[in-house]
Amino acid sequence: MSVIEAWVAPGARQGLERRQVDLGPIGDEEVEVEVEHCGLCHSDLSMLNDDWGMTRYPAVLGHEVIGRVAAVGPAAKGIRAGQRVGVGWNAGSCMHCRQCKSGDQHLCAEAQPTIVDHHGGFASRVRAHWAWVVPIPDGLPAADAGPLLCGGITVFNPLARYARPTSRVGVVGIGGLGHMGLKFAAAYGCEVTAFTSSERKFEEARGFGAHHVVSTRDPNAIRRRGGSLDLLIVTTNVQLDWAALIETLGPNGRMHVVGAVPEPIPVPVLALIWRQASVSGSPTGSPVAIETMLDFAARHGVSPTTEHLPMSRINEAFERLRAGEARYRIVLDADF
Repeated sequence: MSVIEAWVAPGARQGLERRQVDLGPIGDEEVEVEVEHCGLCHSDLSMLNDDWGMTRYPAVLGHEVIGRVAAVGPAAKGIRAGQRVGVGWNAGSCMHCRQCKSGDQHLCAEAQPTIVDHHGGFASRVRAHWAWVVPIPDGLPAADAGPLLCGGITVFNPLARYARPTSRVGVVGIGGLGHMGLKFAAAYGCEVTAFTSSERKFEEARGFGAHHVVSTRDPNAIRRRGGSLDLLIVTTNVQLDWAALIETLGPNGRMHVVGAVPEPIPVPVLALIWRQASVSGSPTGSPVAIETMLDFAARHGVSPTTEHLPMSRINEAFERLRAGEARYRIVLDADF
């Protein structure tokens, strides 16, 4: 089926319109997925606004897709019609560069984001390369799984790479990303500290698994956590007291940034040197990392906290996200 229904952004900051879109013939290695649910991520809002200067209008956004395989190209591998699958931030990569051949496909210089020069998941159907179409485990609630494919892997990736069950982990920002970071870190067995600017989120943070909760508006409270963390994951995209946060790191500690902070982060180098500490960042993850994350989530009962709206109310959903009213991830249910 080449002609699909989609919610299209006609221009920057404009309301989305329902239109028909022709995807053309399916590629040899492509998989076509009939969309059941699609999470609404802050990256979709950034792309709608063209905050990053790479949106091409008209644009079909949406990159946290859950659905059933509707069609499979003749050279696609490992995917069958009718299978429930997901598509996240990337819909493809070159599959022949060093990064792809070593399993770091998400670092491929030619990786194809699902919503950049590609039709995304706010549609009746979406396509992706077979390697980026990830099976959804049976034990995972499919209707709520979409946000794991972007936000979930974004916070899981640094935990899997840099933490152990004995680690002391902090998460800055208890929103769409951060609440999943708390849940994953707690399920992993870590001692978890939540950092938030909103005191009304203190009890919710504890409910997500935090053992300690610290106000980022209270410099003294941050200082009292000095030297206490092995890994600090920053999920927010605002300027913070970076020097104070780095002081929370213990020896060999790491501050890892996954929030798209638009301004440069000042780093007090001596604070890193004395601790043998580091500052790093990462995007989402490879297909295998996403599958590992989904298996972990199914095994430990980790699921995003979501609210659902029919996709026909997509403009209302964007307004809720823009106003900071989402608790904690919005999922749009396809109703074409």
